[in-house]
Amino acid sequence: MSVRWRPAFLGRRAFPWVGPTWPGTVPRPPATRNLGAEYDTKWARSPAARLGRAVILDNVIRPAVKVLADPQVGGLDRIEGLEGAVIFASNHASHLDTPLLLANLPERYRHKTVVAAAADYFFDKTFKAHINALSIAAFPVDRTTVSRRSLELATALLEDGWSLVIYPEGGRTPDGWAREFRGGAAFLARRVNVPVVPVHLEGTRRILRKGRGLAGVRRSTTHVTFGRPIDPAGMETKELSARIERDVAILADEVGTDWWTARRRAAGGTTPPLSGPEGGAWRRAWTLGEGRRRPSGVRWPA
Repeated sequence: MSVRWRPAFLGRRAFPWVGPTWPGTVPRPPATRNLGAEYDTKWARSPAARLGRAVILDNVIRPAVKVLADPQVGGLDRIEGLEGAVIFASNHASHLDTPLLLANLPERYRHKTVVAAAADYFFDKTFKAHINALSIAAFPVDRTTVSRRSLELATALLEDGWSLVIYPEGGRTPDGWAREFRGGAAFLARRVNVPVVPVHLEGTRRILRKGRGLAGVRRSTTHVTFGRPIDPAGMETKELSARIERDVAILADEVGTDWWTARRRAAGGTTPPLSGPEGGAWRRAWTLGEGRRRPSGVRWPA
């Protein structure tokens, strides 16, 4: 009787058709992580990737933002003579904030700016990590712990002439009012000795707020307001962080009222805080005035 040969994959499955086994007596090395805070974004700053990102930003993101958000940009004269690496520190209300801000940066900054993005959200899956690194030059930042890797990368990029977009709140507002600014932007500015440009974004929450999917997107007018650069020289991290938050609040007041009123209140120390009024959720929601006509007096643009 003749014996017919059968390929391994038709009979007992074994290497190389499946992965090799690991000896039980040999310690297995820890798995190599390549997502989250460990994701390597160096490839996204290569000449080819930068060219692809410029095409995406100028021909896809900017036109889409113009149609969806109708951005009204102010304060460009305040940064007209600014050159070199800077930190753009902004309030954060929506996933639309980053495309809106990048699309309206001066051209000299638009294509050499990176974005500090939450490692646990934007880099948790391979596809998302690739898309975010390529389209907006994002790099991962750990929101829960102080990551030396993220700190060293941000420092190296600033020293290499890249500018940085950072949201000092550490995440999007849950209710329309800003959270206390953390010290990351201030620490980096002092460490590398680069100016901080305060930025206020208004209206993105009306278009796409936290918790809503794409089905909840609606068109609206937005405002992008740049403040005067802050020189970190002579300031401690805590003092600089408070100054950044105060200047963003002044920009918010400027949009909610007018330039003169905002400057007068800033001089008198009566600028409405970004964090909103004390009290219950109903009072904070009512004062914010979303979905109804805004009251006169103290206002904070959502």
